[in-house]
Amino acid sequence: MNDFESTFTLFELRNIAKSLLFKFSDCNIWLLHGQMGAGKTTFIKEVCLLLGVKDTVSSPTFSIVNEYVGIDNQTIYHFDFYRIKHESEALDIGVDEYFESKSFCLVEWPSKIPSLLPKSVLNITLEIIDNQTRFIHCKIR
Repeated sequence: MNDFESTFTLFELRNIAKSLLFKFSDCNIWLLHGQMGAGKTTFIKEVCLLLGVKDTVSSPTFSIVNEYVGIDNQTIYHFDFYRIKHESEALDIGVDEYFESKSFCLVEWPSKIPSLLPKSVLNITLEIIDNQTRFIHCKIR
């Protein structure tokens, strides 16, 4: 089965991230969808912690991409395309090369670069239920 969904509290976020890393370990490009405040960056922080990142994980809103090092020197790229106006800005930073690198790529606001996304990705949608509760739906595309 190539999908997953669950309702969870923010206290359960680490367990959700762990489940997804196990279930979707073959997919290296994760696209995070959801409104502002849904928890995309918070989710990415948990994933990075589980992957052994020791650095502070923060949204690359202005730099567009942050690079982290995880277990066994695994490279993890964290993108935030919220502020870009044209897909050409993503091309200028070499987003296609990042995606082709086979490194783990976590992408916030992928809707800003629809024609640049690879065919095989994990779409993760986070929805706000209330201040402490979220709904997550994941599907391989």
